[in-house]
Amino acid sequence: MKQRLLGFFSGFPSRRFPAEVAEALSKAMACRESLVFVSAWPEDYERNDNDCAGMYGMFLEYRLSFARHTVVDQRMEAARAAALVREASCVFLMGGHPGQQRQLLHRLGLDPVLRDFSGVVLGVSAGAINMARRSLDTKDSPHPYPGLGLADLTVKPHFDPKDRRLTEELQEISHQLPICAMEDNSAVFVTEARVFHIGRLHWVDKGKIEEVPQEGELPLCSR
Repeated sequence: MKQRLLGFFSGFPSRRFPAEVAEALSKAMACRESLVFVSAWPEDYERNDNDCAGMYGMFLEYRLSFARHTVVDQRMEAARAAALVREASCVFLMGGHPGQQRQLLHRLGLDPVLRDFSGVVLGVSAGAINMARRSLDTKDSPHPYPGLGLADLTVKPHFDPKDRRLTEELQEISHQLPICAMEDNSAVFVTEARVFHIGRLHWVDKGKIEEVPQEGELPLCSR
């Protein structure tokens, strides 16, 4: 991997980072020149501006300020979007509609830029889904689609272990590929040296589902 850190986030209903997540981000981001958000609702400009401000506030709460921050959506030309990503300290793939975000990344030519990017890449919900080599949006289809390929980790955000229908659906899909089902307020961090997680995760593979121990190893593997 070329990225200094990858962060897969499920979601933060309280609109704030858990302290452990903020601590991991602080350690990885000593240099904070530019933060670039990438929309998952490319044409909803008012929503994007509001979400950009709100999510940046989550960083500010822990004194993780950046010299500048911006949001990439359909308003931006491809050349400028690519330049912003190349120069960023951190790129944050926002939540929303995974398919629309994937199309935006393709239209702006950001796929190869992100694969070559050497900074920090974070993704929440839809963004976390699209970071994978094989992405999965169960609301749209039970079949995986090609993601950005930043890590071989297929995630299902906002997982509720009490949702029997969803659990059974993931168990069925897991015969195609393993899935990391993430409860809200959880995170998976990937560096060259290690993979570690915060919060509650469930590993779904070959029809079986097991909670990942807090200190347990999370596999990054394909089959």
